[in-house]
Amino acid sequence: MQDNVYKIVEVTGSSTTGIEDAVRKAVAAAAKSLKHLRWFEVGETRGHIEDGAIAHWQVTVKIGFTLEQ
Repeated sequence: MQDNVYKIVEVTGSSTTGIEDAVRKAVAAAAKSLKHLRWFEVGETRGHIEDGAIAHWQVTVKIGFTLEQ
C-alpha cells in the first residue's frame, strides 16, 4: 500500500427526492473540481417541510481525497 496524504472538504448536497440523491449530488459536484476522491462521510442531515410533508433534503458530507505528490 502506498503512503498518501489526504485532504478533507465539506460540501452540502440537496435533493427533493431523498438523502441518497443529495449525497450523490454533493460527491458529483466535488468531483468536477477535485481529483483523486477516495471516501465520504455523512455528517448532518436536514430537511424542509411544506404542508406537513418533506419537500427538500440537505445532506452535509465530508469528502476525502489524496493530494498529488
